[in-house]
Amino acid sequence: MARNAARKKNDADLFGDYSAKDIEVLEGLEPVRKRPGMYIGGTDEKALHHLFAEVLDNAMDEAVAGHASRIEVELYDDGYLSVTDNGRGIPVDPHPKFKKKSALEVIMTTLHSGGKFDGKAYVTSGGLHGVGVSVVNALSDDMIVEVYRARTAWRQAYAEGKPRTKLEKAGPAHNKRGTHVMFHPDPKIFGQKATFKPARLFKMARSKAYLFGGVEIRWKCAADLIKDDTPAEEVFHFERGLSDYLKSLTGAKPTVTADMFTGKVEQKGEGGHGNCEWAVVWGAAGFGGKGAESDGFVNSYCNTVPTPEGGTHEAGLRAALTKGLKAYAELAGAKKANVITAEDALGTAGALLSVFVRNPEFQGQTKDKLATAEAQKIVESAVRPAFDHWLASNPKEADRLVEWVIDRADERVRRRKEKEVSRQSATRKLRLPGKLADCSSPDRLTTEIFLVEGDSAGGSAKQARNRATQAILPLRGKILNVASAARDKILANQEIADITQALGAGLGAKFEIDKLRYGKVIIMTDADVDGAHIAALLITFFHQEMPDLIHEGRLYLAQPPLFRLSAGGKSVYAMTEDERDALIKDEFKANQKVEVGRFKGLGEMMPAQLKETTMNPETRTLARVVIAEDKLKETDKLVDRLMGKKAEARFQFIQENAAFVGDALDI
Repeated sequence: MARNAARKKNDADLFGDYSAKDIEVLEGLEPVRKRPGMYIGGTDEKALHHLFAEVLDNAMDEAVAGHASRIEVELYDDGYLSVTDNGRGIPVDPHPKFKKKSALEVIMTTLHSGGKFDGKAYVTSGGLHGVGVSVVNALSDDMIVEVYRARTAWRQAYAEGKPRTKLEKAGPAHNKRGTHVMFHPDPKIFGQKATFKPARLFKMARSKAYLFGGVEIRWKCAADLIKDDTPAEEVFHFERGLSDYLKSLTGAKPTVTADMFTGKVEQKGEGGHGNCEWAVVWGAAGFGGKGAESDGFVNSYCNTVPTPEGGTHEAGLRAALTKGLKAYAELAGAKKANVITAEDALGTAGALLSVFVRNPEFQGQTKDKLATAEAQKIVESAVRPAFDHWLASNPKEADRLVEWVIDRADERVRRRKEKEVSRQSATRKLRLPGKLADCSSPDRLTTEIFLVEGDSAGGSAKQARNRATQAILPLRGKILNVASAARDKILANQEIADITQALGAGLGAKFEIDKLRYGKVIIMTDADVDGAHIAALLITFFHQEMPDLIHEGRLYLAQPPLFRLSAGGKSVYAMTEDERDALIKDEFKANQKVEVGRFKGLGEMMPAQLKETTMNPETRTLARVVIAEDKLKETDKLVDRLMGKKAEARFQFIQENAAFVGDALDI
């Protein structure tokens, strides 16, 4: 007995008062109100607008099935939102399983109910695996549904997922059919200040119209709710579908190809809907507004439902475009065709993809990602033949696109190598080029580095410099023209590697001006044509790989003299022939014999002369390299024209400007 009593005491201590009475049974739509995040992903602004998406999806399903041609969306000044279609109308007859309830009430108050599961009422639908209109009902403090069927209007009101009235006849509806749903989000769920944003609703409605050219969507909003340029009334009807949509998204931004790649494969079935439609264009500088070349986008949809996290249909598009580009590049004999990846093919592209499939499977209740395995095969088999034909029919465009994509592949390889170098050097001490004569001052802003043409000039500069604040990096001859070189060749160039290591601020996308080891970067070359060419190559390098160096005003050109004039113990220096002649007249007596010496290069100057004329901050002249803010695009085009891969562009420029050179030289 004592043992049984002890056991009972231990059980009581272990389980406490937990018993059958503590088991809570949530009926109907109570689970939705208890845990809304499980059904719509939260209670924030995104979740609030997801309610609209669910109601709009139902109306779109009627349109896609061929039963509705018009959808009306209206936002009222009291916060109510309505969606009306001219489809068949939700059935209102008694449900065979729930005979005391109409089909309308079952749909509005029961999870996973509707006419989209057996495939008879809808060949495809956007609401099949979604949370459905019943969840919208559960999370609204007031909802009114009107159905127009068989020339009769029916009405039923709901609150918090439960019927507030019985299904009632609302009168005749002789020339009207369809469903009207008006609801108000429950402030107890979304907060007292939560309201629909007109601009967001407007964009959602417009995107639906783009996705199905056969539907007309009418938008209306109370004027006092609009705080931006969103129109109070608008009608959407886009017969060209995704082509029009992509143009609206990309605007006038420059593209690699003149034409976008578009297509649509029709599936002949109930409703005559299209099962795959796409539009793709490659941006010359991305489309996301950040200016990064990798800033592209892929917006995909399944049965008109947005899938922001992609899925199997996007995988099919990527595979089709990647395989198509590689095949064309190999056929055209392009080098490095085998290195093209999906990242290269779509990295700067703007792409829209819309598919319609039976019984779609989504990951998550909010349908953010498509998981239907057959969707990948459907898209790839539709897009690939069309893409092959598009490339073959537009050889010039195709060649330009292949060249662009291979350049992106080179860029990707470069970034990977830079990451590897960064990982390798993270635990190492700073490595500097062996030819660099560094300065000793720790104050970066007061220091400067001279990039000097040749070892001979470098030797003179090292003797002429201020060791505390001036560093010297001799360069061997003319550096690589980066504007016409492949990425791997740029990374393998020793002179470029030396400059990058000496400056210590990275290269390309990894360049950080705050890590620059010197306050000024000074290009110091001979005062002749070869020197000017080397300076042009260096400026091109900095413009392409370290543009912030120019934008921040940290790049300079040294101004070494071309002539030394001396007579009677007096010496002066001239930069040009005109300056030489003027100095002879102004600085010396009329009959005085002036000795004129021409410097063939910096290496011929004595260290004291180089210091006095070119390196001493108190006596030298520097030219800062600048690009006017309003001339950035023009400068990019000019650099590409003069330094790029196309020799014919340079030749044309020379022909156009030869007369000006002749005038300057008096020939």
